[in-house]
Amino acid sequence: MATLLLIEDDPLVRRGFQLALSRHGHDVRTADSGEEGLREFHSARPDLVVLDLMLPGIDGFQVCRRIRAVGDVPVIMLTAMGDDFDVVGGLAAGADDYVVKPAQPSVLDARIRAVLRRSAGHDGVRVHRDLHIDTTALTVSLHGRPVPLSPTELRLLLTLSRAPGRVFSRQLLLEEVWEHDYLGDSRLVDNCVQRLRAKIEDVPAAPEYIQTVRGFGYRFGPV
Repeated sequence: MATLLLIEDDPLVRRGFQLALSRHGHDVRTADSGEEGLREFHSARPDLVVLDLMLPGIDGFQVCRRIRAVGDVPVIMLTAMGDDFDVVGGLAAGADDYVVKPAQPSVLDARIRAVLRRSAGHDGVRVHRDLHIDTTALTVSLHGRPVPLSPTELRLLLTLSRAPGRVFSRQLLLEEVWEHDYLGDSRLVDNCVQRLRAKIEDVPAAPEYIQTVRGFGYRFGPV
């Protein structure tokens, strides 16, 4: 269960998100201003902060900068619909993602889980649903059971999973996994992907983790 800090000055929005995210299994702390949010941040030590940008007193941009100044706790900002200035400013302040209000709690929960998955790799373990990748011990487990991988298969998985959602071309994978600095044989990549899918996908023919981007390459999901 993740501990979340929700900083939102609108009491109806704040209470609605708190109840909904609690039902999704999160421990949700709340604050109604930037000043209170910073105090709660230092006392609660949350796993992730959901931050409204338009706050009384210290605004969300300043709150985000102060959070970034002391650590790498993920921040998802809440922005007004169609306000590109808020999005650009929030990302520049250090936010990891954004959700446009009004937002369905299920959408916010999905973004929270995606950001937490991406940040999980910071301590050496990347968690993607039932797939756990220990980048320190160089081990992989699926549904709690170890998955034996060849060195090349492991290196391919580590490369793709370091940036979920990013599309890697076959040529780039050849360079990074096989260390080819020339236009190599893309079948090396395709065959290794097939072997890896057979080991980590519940249904290799309908992959969730190693996804094909037709005509270009592969990306790692879910994101």
